[in-house]
Amino acid sequence: MRRVTLDANVYLSGFVFGGKPKRILEMAIDGEIEVAVSDPIIQEVRRHLLGKFGWSEPRAAEAIESIAEFATHVTPAEAIDTVPTDPDDNRVLECAVSAGSQTIVREMMTRSGSWRSEASRSSG
Repeated sequence: MRRVTLDANVYLSGFVFGGKPKRILEMAIDGEIEVAVSDPIIQEVRRHLLGKFGWSEPRAAEAIESIAEFATHVTPAEAIDTVPTDPDDNRVLECAVSAGSQTIVREMMTRSGSWRSEASRSSG
């Protein structure tokens, strides 16, 4: 089974907007993929659900609990600092390396303001 690490924006888009990011979360729930997550990614998701999207604490806690139900929690063993402009991206890389993920999936906003999903695969 393919092990993947999801950027916080994939969780956020899946929870808030649905679409392809929600399908990725459903694939994890259904056991089609194995998702790895770390505390910094969970903290980023929680921070944006509460702040940016205005979710209540109980609603955000329910979303975070759902991640724990389908994702494997990892504690990164090494610090990575290859993306100085976005430290949160470094936390995603740390999780992926520690978990041995074959794929990183992220959501990016395009210049037109729409969202697109992107997957990066390792050569290993």
